[in-house]
Amino acid sequence: MSAIDSQLPSSSGQDRPTDEVDRILSPGKLIILGLQHVLVMYAGAVAVPLMIGDRLGLSKEAIAMLISSDLFCCGIVTLLQCIGIGRFMGIRLPVIMSVTFAAVTPMIAIGMNPDIGLLGIFGATIAAGFITTLLAPLIGRLMPLFPPLVTGAVITSIGLSIIQVGIDWAAGGKGNPQYGNPVYLGISFAVLIFILLITRYAKGFMSNVAVLLGIVFGFLLSWMMNEVNLSGLHDASWFAIVTPMSFGMPIFDPVSILTMTAVLIIVFIESMGMFLALGEIVGRKLSSHDIIRGLRVDGVGTMIGGTFNSFPHTSFSQNVGLVSVTRVHSRWVCISSGIILILFGMVPKMAVLVASIPQFVLGGAGLVMFGMVLATGIRILSRCNYTTNRYNLYIVAISLGVGMTPTLSHDFFSKLPAVLQPLLHSGIMLATLSAVVLNVFFNGYLNRPGFPGECFICELRLPDHRFRWKHNKLFLLLPEEYGPAFPAIVDCYTSPPT
Repeated sequence: MSAIDSQLPSSSGQDRPTDEVDRILSPGKLIILGLQHVLVMYAGAVAVPLMIGDRLGLSKEAIAMLISSDLFCCGIVTLLQCIGIGRFMGIRLPVIMSVTFAAVTPMIAIGMNPDIGLLGIFGATIAAGFITTLLAPLIGRLMPLFPPLVTGAVITSIGLSIIQVGIDWAAGGKGNPQYGNPVYLGISFAVLIFILLITRYAKGFMSNVAVLLGIVFGFLLSWMMNEVNLSGLHDASWFAIVTPMSFGMPIFDPVSILTMTAVLIIVFIESMGMFLALGEIVGRKLSSHDIIRGLRVDGVGTMIGGTFNSFPHTSFSQNVGLVSVTRVHSRWVCISSGIILILFGMVPKMAVLVASIPQFVLGGAGLVMFGMVLATGIRILSRCNYTTNRYNLYIVAISLGVGMTPTLSHDFFSKLPAVLQPLLHSGIMLATLSAVVLNVFFNGYLNRPGFPGECFICELRLPDHRFRWKHNKLFLLLPEEYGPAFPAIVDCYTSPPT
């Protein structure tokens, strides 16, 4: 083993030199690009409080409070994830945090219990967030189980899962009695064409905000066709303070806490996939310490959500696609989004106006963004070795097939125990577990990243030195052994690096 090259940056966000992720844009660009992210995630963010409020029979005022609290918390947790706190918390990538759909079913079940109700949801959310924050280092050290083959399969599964969201949006949204209305499809298609034209012919910043311009175009087109519903805008107040525990003191029920903790562990695994996808898109190699810092925010953000009348938080997959489409990798754009979300949470009238954007308008943009996530996964898979390792084809084929099961057949697991439903209805989670288990089964597990047949050469990068060595079955990774003061990155190649 010989040392080559020196003075390489560490994997820590604080020590890394300024790149596209850390670049601060002008205030005007930050506001416009940040608003673009907010418009993409808004429908999904407000859907969870609407669903829970409706199922629990809450009043209109109570649901409005849940929505305001939700937006406020989304902003706070997004800032926490993008800015970070020292070496302890925050992945410092362009991430938008929002409430997770994975917890909706168990939260409704908890809320339907007359002995605990909505306060039981908040109590379980706070306690589960605390528990999973403590578990973040353990979960984050699963990184050796995610070589490029598994990562590519997981990201491809994410793209396949969320592209259905874009399709439903384009048709008017699930539950819409006019689902598939030709007018909806026509406007969605017009938005898609508009975005493509802007992307093809516009230059510079205009090309970067093609999605935002497409949404504005679609909104105006819908308004001219009388397809925009502005009801509630007049009655909404201009300003409202979001206060903690507005519904009363949370109730901490042990069974509810265990249920929510199990769901959040599943959400953590999904978050790892999102972080890996973002790292691939922005060109950053993520270490286990980066992942752990990101997962801690998921846990702490969930605690914040429960305290401020909201729900568990996670990274939003829709915005991962937007980062890929716009090619703007600055985390400061998402910091701007976080500030906008906080303002929306405190200005209900503005929140209602944004909520009036028809889902079929977002659908045209969604087909572009979510397809880009899928394309990123395919790109990673294309670099894997299928020539000398035929098992890799089995791993990809089976994991993607299993991951698509709940998407293509909602009743496939309906007869299995209710306690398993949060796991079985997450296509991303099923694909992740399948890919990890199959990869270990076929390729074997080493104590460090890299599997037989996957890598040709491993390159270890330290703050002051770089080492390369060929390997067969044994090699080293240093973050765990040397601690955060000596971060390292392992790059694996399927062919000799130049």
